[in-house]
Amino acid sequence: MAVIAISRQVAALGDEIAEATAKKLHYSFINRKEIERRIISLGFPEDVLKKYDERKPGFFASLAKERDEYLDYLQSAVLEAASEGNCILIGRGSYIILDELPNVLTFRFVAKDSVRRERLMKEFSWDEKKADQRIAESDTNRTGFHKSFFNIESSEPIHYHMVLNTGFLGVNEASDVIVNLVRNTITPEKEIAGKKRIDELICAQRLVNSLVFDYKLNINFLHAINENGVITLQGVADSGAVVEKAVTAAKTILPNYKIESAISIVQDFKTYP
Repeated sequence: MAVIAISRQVAALGDEIAEATAKKLHYSFINRKEIERRIISLGFPEDVLKKYDERKPGFFASLAKERDEYLDYLQSAVLEAASEGNCILIGRGSYIILDELPNVLTFRFVAKDSVRRERLMKEFSWDEKKADQRIAESDTNRTGFHKSFFNIESSEPIHYHMVLNTGFLGVNEASDVIVNLVRNTITPEKEIAGKKRIDELICAQRLVNSLVFDYKLNINFLHAINENGVITLQGVADSGAVVEKAVTAAKTILPNYKIESAISIVQDFKTYP
């Protein structure tokens, strides 16, 4: 059960390489539309999705509570897809969400602007100006998305096992590189450890979703860390009473776990509805 997570620039052959790799490894390819479908099926409104999905939220959208809800649904969709194993996920910060998995390999595809411009002009019959506008818009949105939701610079190579320049490597060559790395580095031991870790991450995320959507607790940026049978809740609440309710509810939901709180209390902390 290996998992491949891909980040890519626009016109850097991301989908093409992912599809070729999936075919060679006999993996499933979880593309953009499939992730969107899963997010919506979990309960996030389709008409709101466009404000957040792989783009920098506007000022008020970044302060709205639905921003946190989108992230909860996104993480659930990515984790549950990855739990199926032998799959490739592209975009939506999947490489960050799955970073803790011992059996994950992460890649980023890039190319010079001139290469990307030429590809867009050829594919859509655009002129140079239109292609450059698309490149600038996409790069800005993806940078803003990663900064807003994960507080990282997606262009930094340290976040990936390998960065591939698709101006140099074609679809077949790049997919061969990935296939070889998967076959030579993902051991049965890593697969077992990865299955265990993703089960822990899904357990933690489901707890967060239950506290937010079922118990409707007003805790912003709520996150749960699940390690060695201990679940630690993190986030920002405006009162100790809310924190106490969260801990009590978590113990009810997961009676076999030790529940601890690292939730910060900030009075008068508010987000837009």
